[in-house]
Amino acid sequence: MDKSLRRLCGVGLVALLLSACAGQSPITGKPAGGVDPAELLNQAQRQSGADAARTRLRAADILARQGETAQALQVTRSLDAAQLPAPARRDWALLQSRLGITQEDGRSVLRATEVLDSDIPLSRDQALTLRYRRGQAQGMVGEPRAAVETLIALQRDEAPFSLNDDIWRQLTRLRGAALQDLTPRDSLTRGWVDLLTLQRRNSGDIARLFARIDQWRSRYPNHPAARRLPGDLQALRDLQGRDVRHVAVFLPESGPLAGVAKAIRQGIETRHMKALDQGEQTPQLHFYDTSRGDLQTLYAQAALAGAQVVLGPLDKDKVSQLEQGGAVPLPTLALNYGVADANQADDLFEYGLSAEDEARQAAHRASLDGHRVAGMLVPDNDWGGRVGSAFRDAWQQEGGRVAAEVRYDPQGSVSQAVQKLLATRNQHPQRHLDALFLLALPPYARQVPPMLEFYYSADLPIYATSHLYEGRPQPRQDHDLNGVQFVEIPWQIPEAAVGGADALPYHASYQALHDGSDPALFKLEAMGVDAFELARRLPLLQAAPGVEVFGATGMLSAAPDGRIHRELPWAMFVDGVPQPPLAVLDPKDAGNLSLGTDDATTSPPDGEPSPDTAPADHAAP
Repeated sequence: MDKSLRRLCGVGLVALLLSACAGQSPITGKPAGGVDPAELLNQAQRQSGADAARTRLRAADILARQGETAQALQVTRSLDAAQLPAPARRDWALLQSRLGITQEDGRSVLRATEVLDSDIPLSRDQALTLRYRRGQAQGMVGEPRAAVETLIALQRDEAPFSLNDDIWRQLTRLRGAALQDLTPRDSLTRGWVDLLTLQRRNSGDIARLFARIDQWRSRYPNHPAARRLPGDLQALRDLQGRDVRHVAVFLPESGPLAGVAKAIRQGIETRHMKALDQGEQTPQLHFYDTSRGDLQTLYAQAALAGAQVVLGPLDKDKVSQLEQGGAVPLPTLALNYGVADANQADDLFEYGLSAEDEARQAAHRASLDGHRVAGMLVPDNDWGGRVGSAFRDAWQQEGGRVAAEVRYDPQGSVSQAVQKLLATRNQHPQRHLDALFLLALPPYARQVPPMLEFYYSADLPIYATSHLYEGRPQPRQDHDLNGVQFVEIPWQIPEAAVGGADALPYHASYQALHDGSDPALFKLEAMGVDAFELARRLPLLQAAPGVEVFGATGMLSAAPDGRIHRELPWAMFVDGVPQPPLAVLDPKDAGNLSLGTDDATTSPPDGEPSPDTAPADHAAP
């Protein structure tokens, strides 16, 4: 469930919203008793029209109250709501929208809230609930401007619950033309836009930011945010005087990681310069060569020079060394993850482009989609072992079962790997799977869907990491990946992630760095941009660990142990081009559009990304 919705449920501001979170009242008005929803679904098969729709709705209601939310949502989505009489269609809308929020299925919520535009009678509380869920769903499907408009309209109508954090969360995702299109037609909207503008212009200087906020309050004394600032801004108030003004950057200038370090440094310096160009208060940067000194000496030099925060090191062994200590000499954002199960060192944060994060996100998404029996195709090397373990552990925690795990030879036969996965006999699969986790580089990944089709498993949903995408649209090469869902950093898939490059975080830095020459290096440069922003926000991450940063490499937040978690946007190949997955109702139809351009690129060899490290313009905190 969305964090903001959980907060609403927790504070008990509106009884209706509380009951919507805890479980809606039975549609039938009676306890489920011993009624088996499977029997009702079988009964619906023998019925037609309104009778079948009502029976399926009753089954979905029982499933939902039994905690089978994924199956309940599948039932509500499958029934013909147009056949329902008005009261039952209202109940369907409330049920499906609640289930859709829980399952993070924004499209299902939006479909349910279409009753708001009909003549079906709704109580005020029911209408407010559905409007709130519509706003949440618009944010889920990548329509933050529509979400802001919906939520502000709800606030304008004096909804009896706080919407400040929900509005702020969506508002901070607007940039460029998307923000300009949110024309401030009234004082409420204009106040929100002005608050965001001053926050972005003064985010590097907290004292100046709150001086500007006081001036803003004098212009909008009755604005809801003047009475209670969004939580992210409130967290900043306690950090006045703790602005990061000096950052020491620990990166190697020689050795095997020098190329990676150079790309990350390019991102750091580019974002630093663009922030200066935009008049922001930015920290001084001082670079230290980790290939020429031990960490203890470098920390001493940095502290003597007045550094408040350290950015780095990059080497996994050095990060692991820091993890083993009780604390670091200076607050540190390492550019990799250590080998321990958890980071135990005080004031140590860790950030990188972790494939394990992507695998865990794939497990969560597949579970939300209602799948329970998964297969895995991962390369037979250390990288495949680590990422495969991350998926397996997360999948089992979600209640799923791994029925087959194939460790394939990246240079070997795709056909043999798929046969083993499906346990084929005479070309027909003998093993039932309802989802496939795929970890593969493009040359191998492109062969998997055709091979599944050859073995009569074309409908098997595939969830993949970013590694199967080379970083630029290539519809002819990627056509066979149609319908495959994968995660990727926003900067690599701007159309799928945020609806276009203009809406990307740190757009000026994106323009400066995006030359199309090497997508792999571009991803590392994006990491450098986010590393700079995270480093100057370390006091905020320490004071408010739950805060999110919308970055070039994903939505970033700190776990309790200081490791930065990345939530990446999902994309689906449609006619060989990444598109928002929820825009395609059926993955099998993903080849029906003609989009994009075709380019060539290269991939690292042997089924493993290179290097094996961290892989390691304004943005609201």
